[in-house]
Amino acid sequence: MNKKQRLIMRSVILAVMVIAVGYTMYINFVQSGEIVEVGDKAPNFVLTDLEGNQVMLSDYEGQGVFLNFWGTWCKPCEREMPYMEKQYQEYKEQGVEILAVNIQETDLAVEKFRDRHGMTFPIPMDRNDQVRQAYGVLPLPTTILLDQNGIVVKKHSGELTEARVKEFMEMIKPNP
Repeated sequence: MNKKQRLIMRSVILAVMVIAVGYTMYINFVQSGEIVEVGDKAPNFVLTDLEGNQVMLSDYEGQGVFLNFWGTWCKPCEREMPYMEKQYQEYKEQGVEILAVNIQETDLAVEKFRDRHGMTFPIPMDRNDQVRQAYGVLPLPTTILLDQNGIVVKKHSGELTEARVKEFMEMIKPNP
């Protein structure tokens, strides 16, 4: 291969790499990644909780659902859990359910975290990352609020304060 052919080959390889990097950056930073948006019917899912029970989203129709995606390693997730637990105790009798979907962790890690923080709401385990992907959740924590008909009324990415958790519970509390 002569010098000119090597230059052309290197230029083509460099161009392909630049295009690949540019496309990756576009997908990760420009596109929102949101698959489920406000106003959509929430996709049903079936996951298993820490006790081995099946958790099916459609079983909660008629209730407001505070759908939280989280991980034990996520410090903002950890900070908001006590607020969620406190408000859960206030709102569970008013028709609001928390489903705290854990993303791809072991039962042991989640059980230790649950016990340390005194969490009593259901913790469905998204072992294969399918529910997170179906909902287009990118950062953790992300909370999706569903009304009593299973319609998405709000999506929030980032840590929640106790006041915000309470506000969200009020938003999805079913009408009497």
